[in-house]
Amino acid sequence: MSAFPLSDLTSELRVPAGPIDLSAIDTNAAPGFDGDKKDGEAALLDLGPDLADLQERLFADGKAGGRRTILLVLQGMDTSGKGGTLRSTVGLVDPQGVRITSFKAPTPEERAHDFLWRITKALPPVGLIGVFDRSHYEDVLIARVRELAPPKEIERRYGAINAWEAELAAEGTTVIKCMLHISAAEQKERLLARLDDDTKHWKYNPGDVDERELWPAYQEAYEIAIERTNTDVAPWHVIPADKKWYRNLAIGTLLHDALSAFDLGWPKADFDVAHERQRLTDEKPLG
Repeated sequence: MSAFPLSDLTSELRVPAGPIDLSAIDTNAAPGFDGDKKDGEAALLDLGPDLADLQERLFADGKAGGRRTILLVLQGMDTSGKGGTLRSTVGLVDPQGVRITSFKAPTPEERAHDFLWRITKALPPVGLIGVFDRSHYEDVLIARVRELAPPKEIERRYGAINAWEAELAAEGTTVIKCMLHISAAEQKERLLARLDDDTKHWKYNPGDVDERELWPAYQEAYEIAIERTNTDVAPWHVIPADKKWYRNLAIGTLLHDALSAFDLGWPKADFDVAHERQRLTDEKPLG
């Protein structure tokens, strides 16, 4: 394990109750971690074996009748690194134990239901880590900025989200909500880098530049959403995301701490181990 105090990192990232000013949070900082990029990358790799072991325990617990799951919610402006986080962090565990859902614009069928209908359908089964690449929070972020729903409906949704997440927590799901906090300047550099590399053109979306023009409105929408839905059972974490290595380490640490908190052992055998061993020992040659 790393010698760095990663548990301090988790507490540093949790958003306190009350209003939040994103402009006061340094997007290029590394709160709770004293090392540099090399140290951070090494610390994440050090977490890998423990993450894999803890994830397997969660999976085994689900197979044995457990109720626990983890739901990792990743929100952030374009290029903030949701995909990179999945590859570098969630990629450290067995993919069989992970369910990733990337939410796009709702279909006509989905729009015919309440906004949480399609989100609920995508929840991970017990024993799995579910990851939402974007999430139900789009319905109070882009919906607010682009006026895709009336203000009264947006207000209703904050309360609906809190009630829905509280129900998840009561049923055994740990909800880890992360806002990947990138600066406008860093986003510009990442978009330009995509244009400069013809192997990255497929990742470039001209609409991202249109959304940049609404940067202040999006920051305000995030501040309101975080304040209104930052609860004890489903707290928010703001992750400085200009440093990709720190972003990955932060998410890895949050996952590690959540899995560790379950304090899971291995399920007890529901069969006679000695008897089964004897059956195999006494087995006649096959074929």
